[in-house]
Amino acid sequence: MPRFAFRIEYDGQPFSGWQRQSHVSSVQESVETALAKLEPNLPALAAAGRTDAGVHAVGQVAHVDLGKDWDPFRLSEALNFHLKPAPIAITGCARVPEDWHARFSAVERRYLYRIVIRRAPLTHDKGLCWRVMNDLNLAAMEQGAAHLVGYHDFTTFRSTMCQAKSPVKTLDEIRFETKPYPGGVEILAHLRARSFLHNQVRSIIGTLERVGAGAWHPDRVAEALAAKDRAACGPVAPPDGLYLMEVRYEAQVFGAPG
Repeated sequence: MPRFAFRIEYDGQPFSGWQRQSHVSSVQESVETALAKLEPNLPALAAAGRTDAGVHAVGQVAHVDLGKDWDPFRLSEALNFHLKPAPIAITGCARVPEDWHARFSAVERRYLYRIVIRRAPLTHDKGLCWRVMNDLNLAAMEQGAAHLVGYHDFTTFRSTMCQAKSPVKTLDEIRFETKPYPGGVEILAHLRARSFLHNQVRSIIGTLERVGAGAWHPDRVAEALAAKDRAACGPVAPPDGLYLMEVRYEAQVFGAPG
């Protein structure tokens, strides 16, 4: 059976997350339902990451084995037609080798977290950013983040429900940038690693927000990491501002996003 990979973009607000669950709406179920309009009785989609409820994606990747050898462009067009009106879009589609896997073949994942600092409520970006009303010291946040880059035991920064066999991961980069935002400023946090633990990004961002707000000294991040204790973590940031931006593989699959 020919194997096809998809690059998938979605607004996570209406969904319980990526993974199919009974009695609630999921991104996986929506895409599989659209696929079933083209070919019935297909195997389940395999995804690069199981994003949580309310988390968004620009570059989620999934694959499935189909019975027909579709033209990738026609397949993506047909899927996008059947996905309407759900806030999901197939932005890339490619035929891949039979041993290629969306999750296990990935060599890097990139996440973005958006924080908007302003007093006024969000309108256009409601549910798409984390609004904080207090100013944040970006230099202090960068100092705190520096303690987390590298090869560490991230027990403190993972969910107690995380199913990963080991809490040890290498975090390759945490990088911040700022840009103007109507009535305030937006902070963009970029995180890059081969893989992440459950809730790792949101735990890190929530902790660094406390540093930026002045509630934590930057060195307390190192102390929390060394504690290897979930109770030492700061508050977990909401899902609103989190985006799975890109999944990378040894060989380029889709070309550049967009």
